[in-house]
Amino acid sequence: MNKRIFFTINGFKRSRPPGPRLKSVLKSGLTIALSLVLCLVLPLCKQEKKNRTGPAREIKKRADYNVLLITIDTLRQDRLSLYSKEHVKTPHIDRLAKKSFVFNRAFAHNPVTLPSHVNILTGTTPLYHGISDNTGFRLEEKFLTLAEYLKEKGYDTGAFVGAFPLDSRFGLNQGFDVYDDNYGTHSSLELFFVERTAAKVIAPAREWISRRQGKWFSWVHLFDPHQPYLPPAPFDKIYADDPYSGEAAYVDQELGKLFAFLEKEKLLDNTVLIITADHGEALGEKGEKTHSYFAYNNTILVPLIVYIPGAGKGSIETNAAHADIFPTVCDILGFPVPGHMQGESLLPIIRGRERQNRAIYFESMTPYLNRGWAPLRGFVRDHTKFIDLPIKEVYDLEKDIHENKNLVGTSNLGKLKQDLEQLKNKLTGKERTSRAEKIDPEVQKRLQSLGYLSSRSVTQKSEFTRADDLKTLLPLQNKMLEAQGKYHLGEIDEAIAELKEVTVESPHFIRVYNRLANMYKETGRVDRGIAILRRGLEANPGNLNILSKMGIFLVEANRAREAVEILKECVAKDKFDPETFNFLGVAYYKTGKFDLALRSYTGALEIDNNYAAVYNNIGSLYLSAFIKNKDRPSYNIAMENFDKAIAIDPRLHSAYNGRGAANLFGNRVEQAVADWKKAIEIKPDFIDPYFSIGITCLKTGDKAAALKNFLLLKERHYSKLPPRDRQRLERLIKEAGY
Repeated sequence: MNKRIFFTINGFKRSRPPGPRLKSVLKSGLTIALSLVLCLVLPLCKQEKKNRTGPAREIKKRADYNVLLITIDTLRQDRLSLYSKEHVKTPHIDRLAKKSFVFNRAFAHNPVTLPSHVNILTGTTPLYHGISDNTGFRLEEKFLTLAEYLKEKGYDTGAFVGAFPLDSRFGLNQGFDVYDDNYGTHSSLELFFVERTAAKVIAPAREWISRRQGKWFSWVHLFDPHQPYLPPAPFDKIYADDPYSGEAAYVDQELGKLFAFLEKEKLLDNTVLIITADHGEALGEKGEKTHSYFAYNNTILVPLIVYIPGAGKGSIETNAAHADIFPTVCDILGFPVPGHMQGESLLPIIRGRERQNRAIYFESMTPYLNRGWAPLRGFVRDHTKFIDLPIKEVYDLEKDIHENKNLVGTSNLGKLKQDLEQLKNKLTGKERTSRAEKIDPEVQKRLQSLGYLSSRSVTQKSEFTRADDLKTLLPLQNKMLEAQGKYHLGEIDEAIAELKEVTVESPHFIRVYNRLANMYKETGRVDRGIAILRRGLEANPGNLNILSKMGIFLVEANRAREAVEILKECVAKDKFDPETFNFLGVAYYKTGKFDLALRSYTGALEIDNNYAAVYNNIGSLYLSAFIKNKDRPSYNIAMENFDKAIAIDPRLHSAYNGRGAANLFGNRVEQAVADWKKAIEIKPDFIDPYFSIGITCLKTGDKAAALKNFLLLKERHYSKLPPRDRQRLERLIKEAGY
């Protein structure tokens, strides 16, 4: 079989069997990369501060090194004690750093999870690949990833991710033999991302590594420092006043176990290990509570540690960036650097060579894409940081790393703006990914006829004033976050009232409509959620984010026929959202169109083949077919899918409920009751299993058990039951002999 080799044409991956011409292209890759870097360097008037490294030395390049990339989500640089001892102790990472090269001025290009990881794994910037936010984007197959490149070099590849923003549906699974994103089942109806702890990410990663016979590349993503800050014991007590730092300490503890495993197995002798963060966390500094808003150093200055076996150690002051990681790995392994790379290898700096710094591009586009506020772009060059907003900012990072003194009054803004435009032009790709957010005119007309879209149009701004600046609009951003906090403290009416005020003050603030709708849904007011989404669509006609949420809410409200019409259009426009396919399947199922439901579920699994909720829904579909036709094959398929859903997500309460029903129809009463009890254990306010257990006990003649179950339901959840269920419960209590 011919081995496929990836190469690039105009920066996009292609593949074909190797030949003389292709080999020539690959051999010239490093030269092309260096030429590109020279093109990106802007004039400087001074050189970088001297790096503190050991004597300059030639590092032996080896194509058989393993590569371990660890990304810690939302980790500020100063929450590793090797950078600052003020907040937290991280002895295990510190110990590794003492035999590594530590970069003190490493920058993320984005303060958001998905774009940052795309930057790392493609060696390019968002201007090249087009992905600038977590929502509405997916990395297309045409872009080359580090995993694909190393796979073609004979590496086994495995990824182990901690949370939903890096789900396989977003395209970063390209090139990985294993992409373990079994963090649990995420739904857009939830207010926080579903995540799994560092221990639960590292365990399968360690198991996978232990089974490798040849060279391997593993990426481990740990999500713990991300909000909400809930460190486990004992760090919850040790860092009671600073739970964010407690999360960092917990991650360090778990990484210590991974490092100990690598040392025990002698793998550190043959493994390049890189640790970084995708971005930091503002923690209230500059008025920002979390991240994804500004691009100050509290969110884009990140840790970067590069361990190369036997290469020594050093503290490096030269600016580095996420896009440098891919070419650095190539250089350490002795492989050609693909010619389209926008980062550059850090190996010459590690070797002790001095060089001038190029300009490093950064952006924060979430406020622009989800609120219509001013886009934030800028660059770091040498010690100068330029932030391009209507109210511009310039900082000297050598004297003012915390950005307290804006030098805009003494800076040549015209030159800085010109330099930024030149940098953007050089970095911009010709075939970038575009966000799926517009609806075709004909589709828009159909949705208007259904009453879900306004006939007016909204024009995207091209010019922004001080009123659009993120600093000006910060109070609205914080009002949204404060309202969310109040909701979680039980101050539900206050939270909803404040979010409604935000929609009036900023009608294009998409996230607020979705948060409001979710709050209504979680408090049993789905119809009000639909009403607020309708308001959002009136202010933002054709916005797919709101429109798909509307379709999902209509499914939840048992308005399946309406939901089908909306979700069909969403699926036609965005073919990479498995949740929309899933809920379209549910809508078809509720209208009795089983074949169309199965087709939609299959479409969801083609995008995300470990989507537990879809397997659960397929199980329900086949169980219904069995109940109707009494055919054994349908029953077996139903059980297989319920089992698979639970295997993927052991916390999916609805799958236990469905399997309980299937077990009952299979005359396995004890197993049925056990599944229903498990569903209640996972979700105590899940009503259906209470009724199922009680009714089953009545049918088997155990009235005492049935009565106990019904009374427990009445005690715990009577006030939440709709009138029909209250009447049903009272009748069953009497039937049980009360």
